[in-house]
Amino acid sequence: MPLPQLGRYELLSTLGRGAMGIVYEARDPLIERTLAIKTISCAGLSAAESEAFEQRFYREAKSAGKLNHPNIVTIHDIGRSDEQAYIAMEFLAGRSLRDILDSGAILSYAWIADIAAQVAEGLAFAHAHQVVHRDIKPANIMVLENGTAKITDFGVAQLPSGSLTMAGTAFGSPKYMSPEQVTGKTVDGRSDIFSLGVLLYELLTGNAPFAGDNLNATLYQVLNAEPPLPSQHNPRIPAAFDEVVAQALQKDPAARYQDAAAMAADLREIAACQPAASHQPAHEIAISSGSGDDTVAIDVVRDTGDEATLPAATPVPAVAAKRSSLPLAIGAVAVLAVGGAAFLLSRPASPPTGVAATAPAQPTPPASAADRAKAAAAEPLPVARQATDQAVAAAETPPAAPADGRVRLAIAPWGEVVVDGKPAGVSPPLMELRLPPGKHVIEIRNTTFPVRKQTLDVAADSNLRIKHKFE
Repeated sequence: MPLPQLGRYELLSTLGRGAMGIVYEARDPLIERTLAIKTISCAGLSAAESEAFEQRFYREAKSAGKLNHPNIVTIHDIGRSDEQAYIAMEFLAGRSLRDILDSGAILSYAWIADIAAQVAEGLAFAHAHQVVHRDIKPANIMVLENGTAKITDFGVAQLPSGSLTMAGTAFGSPKYMSPEQVTGKTVDGRSDIFSLGVLLYELLTGNAPFAGDNLNATLYQVLNAEPPLPSQHNPRIPAAFDEVVAQALQKDPAARYQDAAAMAADLREIAACQPAASHQPAHEIAISSGSGDDTVAIDVVRDTGDEATLPAATPVPAVAAKRSSLPLAIGAVAVLAVGGAAFLLSRPASPPTGVAATAPAQPTPPASAADRAKAAAAEPLPVARQATDQAVAAAETPPAAPADGRVRLAIAPWGEVVVDGKPAGVSPPLMELRLPPGKHVIEIRNTTFPVRKQTLDVAADSNLRIKHKFE
């Protein structure tokens, strides 16, 4: 079945599908040029939100269309056809960094530094023209056959940000979002620098520095975790990369590179010091899953009283360098051996019913008839011994803990949540706490406003709510 026509463009094939629409290979019959067309979906939005979204799309796409740089995909046209907004852009023959990473390709350090430097140079040009990407990630970087890196999705990824942001949402890819994106603050080019630092980290180590089991765990790491330096994953990684990554991943934008051109210059220096890609020893990395690479909407302001839709965030420790499991196994065996010995020494000589006794390590002389009779007299009857063991087991079994209480959070615009003096996460995205019964001191902190502090008396299976707006 042939694909429908979009405006004057003939759709030839589907190149991919993303969170915001479908990308097609298309042909412009007027100038006989092959290009890529990305449709923009407003599904699920209200009429007002859809209109605001589209107006933002047109304005930002026009701005991005003015960017003429070798490391930025060229935008040719924007339009609308049958209620479907679209953007027509340069057709790129190559592979995305996501595909390259997932293929298990062997990457040289010179190649990594060159690709990252090209991306930084493209970002520097965009930032100089007041355009911020807001969704730098491997899937949005194309590498052409000649080695040129192209940043894609300018004018698309940044749509839901800025003064016309749909209330309470921000868009981005969780593993690559900057802390200011997560907390819903105004972002500038330094946010893209943070995301590029995450991308560089993944190119070097094969793992994103911030990755949790769920959305909230990942966002918690973005806000709080300090990942190990790349060279801690692999000592062969040049230490110069550590310095670039560390500066790019600073939580405070003021402590990062202040412009992408400075980051590009440092990466060019690293590339110049590395052997040529064709002569450098293989740099093989274990690629982690690409999950979490999709652009999603997250709540950054929620003060409507609606039911929380995100799971409670769980504090996750910083990503640790991979270690051999052998020392852990040896340690576990040693602990079990010592613990087992202590257990056997503390128990009576006779094993419980149904458990075979362990033969002594050294032979012992046979007991006399008198000794055997004395031991038999001291031995409890089997039924009595079984009852005794059952009573001991019952005494040692702790009673079932009462169910935790539930505390829903509605904090605007955002606040760091501290429970009994221990950080619990940032709300939003943290929308719910699970606390054991008892009194708990809850603090909501925002760097711009006084601390909100209150004591909650949490009962088992209770449902409580903290609603606070910093003003």
